[in-house]
Amino acid sequence: MERRVPYGIMNYAEMVQKKGYFIDKTRYIERLEGVQNPVFLRPRRFGKSLFCSMLQYYYDLHEGYRFDELFGHTWIGKNPTETHNQYIVLKFDFSVIAVSDDLNDTEYAFNRHCTGRILETKYLYPDYMQSTPEFAADEKASTALSLWLGYLQKTGSPQVYVIIDEYDNFVNQYITSHQDHLYEEITSGDSFLRTFFKVLKEGRQTGAVANVFITGVLPIAIDDLTSSYNIASFITLDPVFEHMLGFTDTEVSVLLDMLYEDYQFDLETQKQVHEVVKSQYNGYHFVSTKTEAVYNSTMLMFFLTQFCSQGIIPKTLTDLNLRTDLSWIQRITSRRETTEEMVSTLLTSGDVSYDDEYLVSKFNLNQFFNPQYYPISLYYLGILTRKDQFLLTLPNLNIRKIVTEYFNELNTIDVSTRYASMMQGFVNKPDLSRLFSDYWRLYVSQLPEAIFSQVNENFYRTTFFELCSRYLSTWFVWNVERSYPKGRTDLEFVGKFNEKFAGLRWIIEFKYFSNTEWAGMKTSLEEFTVREEDTLQIRGYAEGLRHEYPEADIRLFVIYCIGNQGFSVFEVTG
Repeated sequence: MERRVPYGIMNYAEMVQKKGYFIDKTRYIERLEGVQNPVFLRPRRFGKSLFCSMLQYYYDLHEGYRFDELFGHTWIGKNPTETHNQYIVLKFDFSVIAVSDDLNDTEYAFNRHCTGRILETKYLYPDYMQSTPEFAADEKASTALSLWLGYLQKTGSPQVYVIIDEYDNFVNQYITSHQDHLYEEITSGDSFLRTFFKVLKEGRQTGAVANVFITGVLPIAIDDLTSSYNIASFITLDPVFEHMLGFTDTEVSVLLDMLYEDYQFDLETQKQVHEVVKSQYNGYHFVSTKTEAVYNSTMLMFFLTQFCSQGIIPKTLTDLNLRTDLSWIQRITSRRETTEEMVSTLLTSGDVSYDDEYLVSKFNLNQFFNPQYYPISLYYLGILTRKDQFLLTLPNLNIRKIVTEYFNELNTIDVSTRYASMMQGFVNKPDLSRLFSDYWRLYVSQLPEAIFSQVNENFYRTTFFELCSRYLSTWFVWNVERSYPKGRTDLEFVGKFNEKFAGLRWIIEFKYFSNTEWAGMKTSLEEFTVREEDTLQIRGYAEGLRHEYPEADIRLFVIYCIGNQGFSVFEVTG
């Protein structure tokens, strides 16, 4: 049986049984045991649910007979802690709780989920549940939990290990739907949610609960619950746990080696595949830029699932499940004008300044919508990541493309009905000058006049890349800011190894002059020629590329964009 790429698998035992490819993160189990009540936040699609499932199977006393099967091949299996399979595990998934405009209905859904999970323990641990308190499936979750924990403590039963996955999922829906009053009700006073966390805190104090592990996306709700659950240890920004979720490039290299060996793919293609996934899914620095960046692990598995089934680089590189996160931008910035300004800033500069102290500290709902917190909010959502101590940046091409799509939506720019002839012509006869001319005529002409006070070379290269990726991704992949010994390229067209342009690599350097700068140069587009310093710059990039891909068909281009007046495309030899 071939090993499988475990995309969409959130159950650890299922992944092991189906021989899923696995990057071993089990040594973090030992590290977590030194933390009381850890709360670990990461953006969506980073494998939080699978990690929670792994903890469940590790600590569940009911699963002890399978320890060797499930963990024998792992680091923790060879170095087990004394607590493995010693607890009654109570695992909640708050993402399944349905929300309603009527808080009574939301509370009912919350109670059904939590109380239902408690009732299930009667069947999972019959030796310890012979005389448990009776309560209905819709009993208040806090009441059921309190009675149940009290019973376990009195009868000398094993301790409980509590796991709450996506703790903030359902309350965040009130934020995105502009129902802040309902959010405040659910996280203040004696609400059902605060009371539930008070019972958890009490369980830790009495010793009935051994530990509580919580995952989520944003620190808002847990901060607003502080008085009822002030025992949390936030490990999101702890360097020890930076790589607990997400894959490093070193880990991905090992994974690709295994995959290529198992599927007997042509090793000549591995370098390009690695290059593609690195540009698309890597780049997240959650704690420090001095350590390895991490990949969005679920997005990588999305790619590898398609790659393994076909043996080629797939056409679609962006999982649409990631796209929904951008609805938060409009909610965060509140006003449409502010939303447009933020998205335009991301598109033109790619970087946003931030205050590192805000990132380290928790923040509540009111702060969440203050302008100085916008970058911090986007960091937690996975749209921005650390560039250094002063700037946050877009982590990879996947996010860059999504932000550009959102820019197009906000400005009602048509990217779907007028480009077929332009793109077909390029596929039949690749001509960069003609392609960029058509982009300027069909895309740039739609831009609102106000945009041209903000545009720069980054704006032109990013929107040009995004438009091309919509139509030409059958044949090409792209690099943006790829590193070479003599600097970073602006944009590269790379022919896929399995298509008609295999081996083709075009390096494109963008240069921008504002209308004022251009007027001061006292020349015309017809008279203007490529500058010597730009020629030397792009030839320097080509040296690195030729060393890395000596057989590639390399061509070099410099594109000058002048405000909203026009452009010139020059091919550089050498």
